[in-house]
Amino acid sequence: MFIEIEPQSAVPIYLQLANQIMEGVANGQLPPGSPLPSGRAFAADLSMNMHTVNKAYHYLEEKKMIEIIPKKGVFIHSNALRKATEEEKQRIEQELRPILAEAICLQLEKEEMEKMIERTIRNIQEGAK
Repeated sequence: MFIEIEPQSAVPIYLQLANQIMEGVANGQLPPGSPLPSGRAFAADLSMNMHTVNKAYHYLEEKKMIEIIPKKGVFIHSNALRKATEEEKQRIEQELRPILAEAICLQLEKEEMEKMIERTIRNIQEGAK
């Protein structure tokens, strides 16, 4: 899996990393049980601070996307692909609200937003950017 970090992005680096790992899970490049590099090794590979990788890993661990098993490693959680709980659905809806509010302010039509969402889902599933 190829990780591409945009240092000038407004999105924090740890979130860029976490988001790309989640996309890898979503498109099948990182199936449940797949190992990930240790924080130190991943940081060296990506030329970034180990604490940034660890922050991304803990973020993903909170979302039950990865498991950190002491003295064994980091793995895609066996239950990373699952039906969302009501709490998870509510969280995702809350996270979408400001994005959709901005789209409405920019006078994007509902049909255009739906096309954007469908295109984004397709790109994630196909592993495209």
